[in-house]
Amino acid sequence: MRRVASIVLVLVAAAAAVVTMGARSERAQQGFQVKIAFDNAFGLTEGGDLRVGGVKAGKTLKMDLSKGRECQGRTPGDGPPRACAIVNAIITENGFKDFRTDAHCDIRQQSLIGEYYVDCQPGHNKQALASNATIPDTQTVSTIPPDLVGDVLRRPYRDRLRLIVAELGTGLAGRPQDVSELLHKADPGLQQTQKVLQILGNQRTIIKNFISNSNTVVRQLDLRKHELQNWIVQASKASAVSASRQQAIAAGFQKLPTFLAELDGTMKRLAGLTDAQTPVLRNLHQSAPALNTFLTKLGPFSEASRPAFRSLGNASVIGKKAFNDSKQEIATLRELAQGAPEAAKPLRQLLQTLDDRSRATEDSKLAQATAPPAPDPTSMAHATRFKGFTGFEALLNYAYWQVMSLNQFDNISHFLRAVLLSDPECSPYLNDLKSTPTQRQAFKRCSDALGPNQPGINTPDVPPDSQAATASTSNVKGKKGKKGKAKRSTARNTQVSGGQTYSSTPNPTPSASQQDLLQHYGAPTGAPQPGPTPAPSGGSSVSDVLNYLLGR
Repeated sequence: MRRVASIVLVLVAAAAAVVTMGARSERAQQGFQVKIAFDNAFGLTEGGDLRVGGVKAGKTLKMDLSKGRECQGRTPGDGPPRACAIVNAIITENGFKDFRTDAHCDIRQQSLIGEYYVDCQPGHNKQALASNATIPDTQTVSTIPPDLVGDVLRRPYRDRLRLIVAELGTGLAGRPQDVSELLHKADPGLQQTQKVLQILGNQRTIIKNFISNSNTVVRQLDLRKHELQNWIVQASKASAVSASRQQAIAAGFQKLPTFLAELDGTMKRLAGLTDAQTPVLRNLHQSAPALNTFLTKLGPFSEASRPAFRSLGNASVIGKKAFNDSKQEIATLRELAQGAPEAAKPLRQLLQTLDDRSRATEDSKLAQATAPPAPDPTSMAHATRFKGFTGFEALLNYAYWQVMSLNQFDNISHFLRAVLLSDPECSPYLNDLKSTPTQRQAFKRCSDALGPNQPGINTPDVPPDSQAATASTSNVKGKKGKKGKAKRSTARNTQVSGGQTYSSTPNPTPSASQQDLLQHYGAPTGAPQPGPTPAPSGGSSVSDVLNYLLGR
């Protein structure tokens, strides 16, 4: 019983293996299938390599014979139908299944021992090749094995070849087109050889120079043979690393066609950018000398600016600390700024009102003379009721006139008409300073700053000339005449009031230094005569002139 159970188990395992292998085979058959027509499929085997651009992308499945249209070449219908080999292949790798209708395939030799493979190029046509479609023989090339060519040189094949060539010469004399097509498709190596020979013929001068300079190259290689050896060692290591990453490199090659297709649009835009940059580069080329001069002179400037940048760096440290310390003030300003828009409108209205000529409160000829002309917004043309000053002009006039009322200007300097005293006895304002002896003494001490003659305080004010003449006439006895006229003229200089004589022209006694100063200017040394005080000229110090003017 156990033996029967073992046999049944073995059979079930074998059936499972067969099913699994069949599924794997079926999955292996999935992919992009294509049929390729060759004049000669010599050397190909089932399961051989199918490469796309040199990269293994699939394999060959089976080979059949056909006389269909794909085998008739470029001139179908001329003579009996031609036969060709149909190679069924499958592409299993992703990224290589995008075949076009102009795809081209060749049979190539893989090694010297007779291994062959199919190498295809996907093509560039816009129309894609359908799955399981056939690539005609006009887009394929077969190969001539070199071992068969070598066998021709041995007997009896050599004699047989001579007979065949002689017979073929007679038989093919009337079929030149077929012979031409046969030679054209016989071996692509002949075509490439012809191209190589043409290139070598065009470059024979370069080849000649290369041969003549080969000794120099060999000599340099001999001098640097250690470097060449090191390069070979490094190349060997690079090859070993590349071999260890063969799968990654193969995956990169598989993704390369998609990458190139996506890169095409970018390269077109880059070409447009390059064309657009041509004028800029031309102008840059013209500006290159000036730019070179600028960069040359920029070096000393940069060196000289190093201390400034260091100082700026030190200042930034302090500034950072200041900003950190001012966070609270900034927060306060932010809270204040939130209500600023509400005050901005009234402030704007106030400023506009102060700058409005129609808001003047009275007429002013000075304002009319100094107002700006039209079309200035503050011209007199905009005045409606009064032609006077605006609010701003009134504020500025007040400051100007107030300063002019407190200051006086002469040919020496400015001086204030108001004097500020800081004295506990004289500074306070008192309206009665003659009631007690202490008050009278304070009045005498505080009034000394005004001089010995104080009009309106301790002496009467100077009357007008008419009043002085009348007072003098009433106090002087005499007859009319020249003598009386002289007395009236002299009386104008004095006036008696309460037993005190007031002189309209003070006559102080000059000191010794003042007498020297007056002699220097040519004035008499005695008491100064009535009349205008002579103006000082250059040559004396300001302090001497002030001493003279103040009677010190």
